[in-house]
Amino acid sequence: MIVETLPVGLIQTNCYVIGCEETHEGAIIDPGGHPQRILAAVERHGLTIKYVLNTHAHFDHTEANREVVQATGAPLAIHPLEVPLLKASGGAALFGLQSDPGPLPDLELADGDELEVGTLCLQVLHTPGHTPGHVCFYEPEEKVLFDGDVLFQRGVGRTDLPGGSWQKLMDSIHRVLFALPDETVVYSGHGGPTTIGEEKRLNPWLQ
Repeated sequence: MIVETLPVGLIQTNCYVIGCEETHEGAIIDPGGHPQRILAAVERHGLTIKYVLNTHAHFDHTEANREVVQATGAPLAIHPLEVPLLKASGGAALFGLQSDPGPLPDLELADGDELEVGTLCLQVLHTPGHTPGHVCFYEPEEKVLFDGDVLFQRGVGRTDLPGGSWQKLMDSIHRVLFALPDETVVYSGHGGPTTIGEEKRLNPWLQ
């Protein structure tokens, strides 16, 4: 499985360019800025992008949606509960910033959906708490999780922004993410990768 991590945008949010090594179909997860860098990675790996995926609609995860959708022709996918936030430019105004709201989604995601990218199969997991419609993408054969702003290396997503809920975040982590195999590699929206097992043992917010 091809996975390239690109810290992009004002706060260096992790965008992931992923792909199937056999078919060279790919997906872009959370294009939060620097569209030309993202598209250069796509070209470098020789990928045909099948989906542009947002874990949630905060501006630092969506800022480059318009450019990458236009350049790749791929459908944009997000959970429907995130559409109001997407229309509101991802909450950028709360930080005194302006952001392009980008296009509306072509595909609305639901818990249990499966997205085929070559031989890869991304399972959609609804994980509210950071935002109401937050989702994660899990590839069971590779045991890889792209989890946006739910679980970080020794941290968890913030819940003090509109739509956030600490109770729901804890439920998403303990009931959904911690049900995955301990060896699952977690690629988060910020910071370096970790594993489910490491965070069960060492995350100070979850003890």
